[in-house]
Amino acid sequence: MELSDLLTPDGVVAGLAVADKAALLAELGRRAGALLRLPPGPITEALQAREQLGSTGLGKGFALPHARLEPLGRFLGMFVRLARLIAFDAIDDQPVGSVFLLLTPAAATPAEHLAALAAISRRMSDPEVVRRIAAAASPAQIFAVLVGTNGQRAA
Repeated sequence: MELSDLLTPDGVVAGLAVADKAALLAELGRRAGALLRLPPGPITEALQAREQLGSTGLGKGFALPHARLEPLGRFLGMFVRLARLIAFDAIDDQPVGSVFLLLTPAAATPAEHLAALAAISRRMSDPEVVRRIAAAASPAQIFAVLVGTNGQRAA
């Protein structure tokens, strides 16, 4: 699976200001709901329920909140670069500044879900990708880095 299978240009946000993890999850629910034309409440609740199982803060300033949703007909990815770092209970206890939201259809197989998570994790574990995202001036530039356009192949 490629990030271009998950992410569209309208799913990238740069400079999002939120106070904390709870506010971030609520904002992700709201924005994903708008993209999917679904109510945001169930999305936010699914993200919060997943976080109660254990933090999706993977370390090095990156979090990968994800949830399965019944009404979804397709995978949805969103990438958010935060305006400032926030505490996220990450595995390395470091604050988070980059967030990739993954919403998976309930009908997707576990292998499909894991393939999507792996594609995101591989891309975000590349230090050059992380550097280029931090330096990007616009959501369009972040999208290009993530999906590997402008001469850079996506992982």
